[in-house]
Amino acid sequence: MTLPPVLLAHGFASSFEYNWRLPGFADLLEDAGRTVIPFDFPGHGTAPKSHDPDDYGDLAGALATALPSEGEVDAVGFSMGAMALLRLASRSPERFRKIVVAGVGENVFRDQDPESVAAAIESGAAPDGEVGTQLFVHFSEVPGNDPKALAACMRRMRDAMTADDVGRITCPVLVVLGDKDFAGPADPLIDALPNGKLVMLRNTEHFATPKSFGFWDAALDFLDASV
Repeated sequence: MTLPPVLLAHGFASSFEYNWRLPGFADLLEDAGRTVIPFDFPGHGTAPKSHDPDDYGDLAGALATALPSEGEVDAVGFSMGAMALLRLASRSPERFRKIVVAGVGENVFRDQDPESVAAAIESGAAPDGEVGTQLFVHFSEVPGNDPKALAACMRRMRDAMTADDVGRITCPVLVVLGDKDFAGPADPLIDALPNGKLVMLRNTEHFATPKSFGFWDAALDFLDASV
């Protein structure tokens, strides 16, 4: 049986190169004989870096442009990429054979105001004690990133889904979440998925997940890509 290509959707302030290629995950998929579909969200990596928030209003639609013209794909998404992937799979469930999402849980359903984080990214300074915001600021300043573009993107990242939205995703979905991840708990997302499975990572926080061997092993096994 020929397995479909694998679409990889990176996290905020990252890129295909930093999230998937440099750590080695994309190479492991290719070593297992899978075709990898690279993708950079608007404002990230090799994509255009607009400073207008209106240009980031439909990240799922942007991700859809990476889909082949026909047929199914497997897909893996982390954090922002996972949210966009779930939104796209809700719109077009027939395009996906299997999906892995990491760094998401109950936050998929939260309607949070991103302005304070966006303002911190834009100014390059986060309030004392706000560790998560400080990390977003730090990642936005990685060489190759444009903080103003990332702030514009952040200002449109409040497209909360509903349980009915998630319920339209018919393919098997693996949710991988660290037990110290602010995106949790995972139960509301698992409960809404018709065919969901959960893997919890012990002693793992949000930003450590993409490089976690526990995440890699679970994802590769789920996608029939273990070598």
